[in-house]
Amino acid sequence: MERPLDPDFESCIKSGKIRRFAAGAELVAAELETARQDFEEATRTAAAGGFKWATIQAYYAMFHTARALLYAEGFRERSHRCLVIALRALYVQPRRLELEFVEGMEAGKMLRENADYYSRFSDAGAHRALDLAKRFLARARQLIDNPDDNIVARDRPARRNRRP
Repeated sequence: MERPLDPDFESCIKSGKIRRFAAGAELVAAELETARQDFEEATRTAAAGGFKWATIQAYYAMFHTARALLYAEGFRERSHRCLVIALRALYVQPRRLELEFVEGMEAGKMLRENADYYSRFSDAGAHRALDLAKRFLARARQLIDNPDDNIVARDRPARRNRRP
């Protein structure tokens, strides 16, 4: 029996902000490469003291990482918000991806918007975004290389025989 769609995910599909994308699987590697390049550029930019751009670039490393995961499931986004919703529905709810990565992407988006739209950025914010991007990219690669990986199995504590 197929599980019902998450209502927010269903809304993103109905509005066209998430669409089926048959060519997605062919583009996963390219998206991961773009994410890696964005992350490396963000690292160099931060090292040179460009914390505004490093924050923005680190977010886009997360964005391309998330897009690779979405492509791997045969979908494409038309909205950053719906991309996050899709990650929750396709990866977090079925316990394939830890919530911390989706929350990290949301934090990265907020850091990016603050840097880009309000010129509010810092060394600490840039390095937080870099750390989030690095860990998310590594986890996404692991998931794509091992699509059956399931955090339920990894997180479940060992059962002990209890006697009354």
